[in-house]
Amino acid sequence: MTTEELYEHFLKNPIISTDTRNILPGCIFFALKGDHFNANEFAAQAIEKGASFAVIDEETHAVNDRCLLVNDVLITLQDLARHHRKQLNIPVIGLTGSNGKTTSKELVNAVLKERYKTFATFGNLNNHIGVPLSILSITSDVQIAVIEMGANHQKEIELLCTIAQPTHGIITNVGMAHLDGFGGFDGVKKGKAELYTYLKETRGYTFINRNNPYLLEMSAAAGLNKLIYYGTENGNSIKGTLKSSDPFIEVEWTNHDISSFVKTNLTGSYNFENILAAICIGDFFDIAPEEINNGLSNYQPKNNRSQLTKTENNTVICDFYNANPSSMAAALNNISTLTADQKTAILGDMFELGPESPLQHKLIVKQATESSLNQIIFIGKYFYAFKDEFNGIFFEAPAEAAAYLQKKQIKNNLILLKGSRGMKLEGLLQYL
Repeated sequence: MTTEELYEHFLKNPIISTDTRNILPGCIFFALKGDHFNANEFAAQAIEKGASFAVIDEETHAVNDRCLLVNDVLITLQDLARHHRKQLNIPVIGLTGSNGKTTSKELVNAVLKERYKTFATFGNLNNHIGVPLSILSITSDVQIAVIEMGANHQKEIELLCTIAQPTHGIITNVGMAHLDGFGGFDGVKKGKAELYTYLKETRGYTFINRNNPYLLEMSAAAGLNKLIYYGTENGNSIKGTLKSSDPFIEVEWTNHDISSFVKTNLTGSYNFENILAAICIGDFFDIAPEEINNGLSNYQPKNNRSQLTKTENNTVICDFYNANPSSMAAALNNISTLTADQKTAILGDMFELGPESPLQHKLIVKQATESSLNQIIFIGKYFYAFKDEFNGIFFEAPAEAAAYLQKKQIKNNLILLKGSRGMKLEGLLQYL
């Protein structure tokens, strides 16, 4: 079956599913394969549950003519998304970065939807499967789309750009994330810069934080020419000043000599640059300052990203969706500046750092133990390796930390709870 033929089916059945547990009537089921599963085996089940068609790449599972045989289901999904994208005559903002991708995407969406019918990536569906699914979710009435693109190795952003085909782009930052897959920090810069390369080749627009020397270096190397700058100095399209971040961020910003002020529900001074990025993109798309401020002030952080949560006993900065050395250092810097009588940090291991892992964990332990925090709890085997070298409370596993917290309750503290997704630190929240 060709992409064009499959697209005709898609136009009549514009819902895609990759999970038989979430089959909607009339959807098209794509039987993807993974290291530990082969969804070809569930094609018949998907049709029984109401799927109009099942796209498969193993002929033995073609139970009837509603099973559409292709050479490779994943490549077919990506090709279908590319074809759909070509039918959409709208701006698509491609967004990537080491930290703050999802928050920035949500902020940009919050601003743009003040005036436009927008689409933004759901959750963090930002990989080689998530981006095609996002593109195929864009309906004909959408006026602007914001597509988040994640990567843990080189050439991944390049691939995602061929699918999303962004007309505008932004790299939030580059940091010490996925060092194992990228092969070190220089590899991170090279991998993220693939977005810049695509925008150069397609003459797209690029939004750049002028305060970030790495982004300036990368954009110059790519030879970009359609640049829109934001930052804290004069000469940018948007100039911003962080007025407060204790605990919520307040920003004064200027555009064309017109000053504006916005109070947000975001905590963490590191989110200042994400807010400025959203302001800059909103301004570029002719959204009035009062509309920009309205979008930002109404945005409520969720998904445990810089989310301030009041428990019965404490105030917790829930930032345990993910972690890397850059975001961990920023989170520690942030809690150090906040006003509270007692402060505690509960930090979980950071993953995908490769050979850099011991050094990066040691640096975080050093930073934390040298800070003004009253109590620091480290969780995970990487942090545990330094239990004899630094002060602090160390546990090899979250279960041990849970038992400790259950027995010795922390009260009246401002608590930072942060670690990589695989640490599942959300399980500790009930004891805080």
